[in-house]
Amino acid sequence: MVKKLKSLAGKASAENDFAQTVRDSAQQIWLAGLGAFAKAQQSGTKLGTEGIKMFDALVKEGETRQSFVRKVTGDKMAEAAAKASGTWDKLEQVFEDRVARSLSSLGVPTKKDIERLSKRVAELTEVVQKLDGAKPTPRRRTAAKK
Repeated sequence: MVKKLKSLAGKASAENDFAQTVRDSAQQIWLAGLGAFAKAQQSGTKLGTEGIKMFDALVKEGETRQSFVRKVTGDKMAEAAAKASGTWDKLEQVFEDRVARSLSSLGVPTKKDIERLSKRVAELTEVVQKLDGAKPTPRRRTAAKK
C-alpha cells in the first residue's frame, strides 16, 4: 500500500517538475524577447530603417513561434491534466479499497451484506408464517429497492 502511494506521489512530483521547467523556460523566453526588443531599439536609432526591419522580422518570427509553442504546450498540458486525473482516480480507488478492507477486518457489514440479510429475513418470515398457518404479511420494500 505504501509503495503504491509513494509511486503515485513520485509521478505527481515528476509532473510538478515538468510544470516548473515550463515556467522557467517561459521566463527565459520572455527575457530573451525583452533583450531582442532592446537590441532592435538600439539598432533602430543607429541604423534607421534597417533596425526597424530587423525588429519587424523578429516580431513576425515571434508570432510564428508563439502559435507553435501554444499548440505544443496545449498538447502537453492536456496530457499532464489527463495523467493527473488518472492519478487522482487511482489514489481514490486505493483509499476506498483500504477503507473497505479495514471495515471488513473490523466486522462492519457492507451495504450489500445488509441487503442480502434483509432479503433472507423476509423470506424466513414468510416461511414461518406459512408454517404457523397465519396469513403472510406483504413484504415491505426496503429503501434500496425504491
